[in-house]
Amino acid sequence: MNTFLSRLNTLFAFSISVVAAVTFACFLTTHFLDYTQDVEIEVKKAIVKNMEEFYVGEKHDLGHLRFSLKANMTPVFNWNCKELFLYLMAEYETPRNKINQVVLWDKIINRGENAVLDLKKVHAKYYFFDDGSELRGKNITLSLHWNVIPNAGYLWRVKGRQDLGYTLPDSYAGSRV
Repeated sequence: MNTFLSRLNTLFAFSISVVAAVTFACFLTTHFLDYTQDVEIEVKKAIVKNMEEFYVGEKHDLGHLRFSLKANMTPVFNWNCKELFLYLMAEYETPRNKINQVVLWDKIINRGENAVLDLKKVHAKYYFFDDGSELRGKNITLSLHWNVIPNAGYLWRVKGRQDLGYTLPDSYAGSRV
């Protein structure tokens, strides 16, 4: 006959298997959903300065943007979405680096919070330093990305449907801008 501990072990192993199967079934209910959304991005003001970078000691280009952003993230939330991590990314190309990606702004939206973004004339949250002096007149692509943080399942990285192509100014801004 089996001992009490042997029966308890069997019951525990079976329970863990059932919980894993139910969690996987729950994950499948939201796995095939489309998490992309329409996004409107508009640059209100952009300047480029040639400044000394704090930790390097060399002069590099610093871009500064003010932007407006509209997006309704409410449809992304479902029972399996715990929170969204949104970030605005600038992407551009230089002769030295084929792909340059810089995060300019981010926000976390938890379930139950207002998920409709209507930001007007917002300053970039993070510095937009280039690793050289090649930002003047550069074409950049601004795009909103987000990570869907689930209760169970895959961590999605999603890009908004619309991007914004923008050309930075050709000349450096003065020191008092």
